Amino acid sequence: MEKSHVLLYPCSMAFPQRYLVRFHPKHTPHVFTDILVVGGGIAGLRSALSVPDDLRVLVITKDKIAQSNSSYAQGGIAGVLSPEDRFENHVEDTIVAGAGLCDRSIVEMVICEAPEQINNLVSIGTNFDLDEGHIALGKEGGHSHHRIVHALGDSTGHEVMRAIIDRAREAKNVEIWEKTFTLDLITHEGRCVGALVHRHRRGKLLVWAKQIIIASGGVGMVYRETTNPPVATGDGMAAAYRAGAKLRDMEFMQFHPTVLYVAGSSRFLISEAVRGEGAYLLDKNGHRFMPDEDPRGELAPRDVVAQAIVRTMDKTQHPNVYLDLSHIDPEKVMMRFPGIAKVCMNFGLDIRTDRIPVRPGAHYMVGGIEVDGMGKTNIPGLWGAGEVTSSGLHGANRLASNSLLEGLVYGKLCADGAVSEARKMSDRFEVPPIKLNIKPDNEGELDISDVTNSLRSLMVRYMGIVRNEEGLAEAERTVGFWCRYALRREFQTREGWELANLLTVARLMIFSARQRTESRGTHFRRDYPKKDDANWLRHLVCPPTFAESKLPHG
Repeated sequence: MEKSHVLLYPCSMAFPQRYLVRFHPKHTPHVFTDILVVGGGIAGLRSALSVPDDLRVLVITKDKIAQSNSSYAQGGIAGVLSPEDRFENHVEDTIVAGAGLCDRSIVEMVICEAPEQINNLVSIGTNFDLDEGHIALGKEGGHSHHRIVHALGDSTGHEVMRAIIDRAREAKNVEIWEKTFTLDLITHEGRCVGALVHRHRRGKLLVWAKQIIIASGGVGMVYRETTNPPVATGDGMAAAYRAGAKLRDMEFMQFHPTVLYVAGSSRFLISEAVRGEGAYLLDKNGHRFMPDEDPRGELAPRDVVAQAIVRTMDKTQHPNVYLDLSHIDPEKVMMRFPGIAKVCMNFGLDIRTDRIPVRPGAHYMVGGIEVDGMGKTNIPGLWGAGEVTSSGLHGANRLASNSLLEGLVYGKLCADGAVSEARKMSDRFEVPPIKLNIKPDNEGELDISDVTNSLRSLMVRYMGIVRNEEGLAEAERTVGFWCRYALRREFQTREGWELANLLTVARLMIFSARQRTESRGTHFRRDYPKKDDANWLRHLVCPPTFAESKLPHG
């Protein structure tokens, strides 16, 4: 599936600033490296660890290295390890979940790499859960076989990232900068040559690199209710877009069906694996509704389950549904889900006997920076891996536990490609001239937190699981208005930079969703409830604003 459609924005969609902040090359400290990796999750660190020792790698992450979506992943990593399973089964499950927009060649490549990637994690010290001496395999929604490797019951991401972070800290050619915000990617003559960053207590720095890999994660924090950590503000997508990268499939945000819904609780994820072990979804009256919605029941793909939950909540006029594990062996429940059990117990819920109140929450950005089968973007010198990208693996809806796998595979691919290109380049480097078009308008005060909270509420209201033309039009008008005054300012804090990035990505998401007049995967429109292959079996590509304009951009 290779068809794409380029969105053409009206003039009102223009983004006013190429760079977030002003800077002067002569007055800004310079740092040089061979490979720059933006992002410290599984994709970024897999890239860093794949670079040979003779090349220097700098990894930049805006918070502590453990603060990434990868670390919060509960379910596991999908891979064909059982003799009863086949690669073609995993491929077909992925393509079915992707609702027609997967690139089969990409799917086959990633799936076939899974066993090697999992074995590599074992070799660096990852302690996966075992069953009679072999890696235990779980089952999740959309999967036809048991193929999910997991660790510490429901804390796979934490264990995997512990092992990877430990190995990265040991690598002599890898340097890690924590609490460093990547403000913008620097381009010159159409090539990405580095990044402008703000390092805690050091201020602005210019980092020059032969090749740049962006692996900065998703944008879940654009929604009020999300499973993502606070760092997921779409910084990499927005920076890449300002630099001239193409963004694709921005209308597809995946909502996880089961997020803990208790007053006073953060929207804590209740893993897909809970339904994989046999948990039921019940409405407020105790009726098990999923078999009425889909023959796969609770193990249908996430988009199907999430939409069914919304319909059920509307029908019952109740703010949530319930997960029920009371029919499952209680010892098995506690062994398999110790983390979930602990969080629920904080709110007086015993998952062995009590129904868990849940509802969908924003979980995973399917769209992102368009990359090819090697992780190349349309900008020479810039590569992408993980949730920040649109690779063709997920289509219109991601199959459970394919995300960590994608990060591992594309992290390695990006590194291989970047290393190959870097070796062709001279160690002699001259700082290129940089032209700035920043003319900030900082008149009047702006309550950053108020705009941020308003945006997150608006996205839930109009860009949630169910959408329609009226709501999307209102969202486009409102966010466009906020952008007109907020994006012309020059912010001086992380909160301001994050707001600028959230607004940028939100605007692209809304516009893309409004254009796709059908329902497909995670994108459901009440006014166009059916899939329309004749017109919409294609990707939507957001054109690179600054790269195609006459504005000087470095």
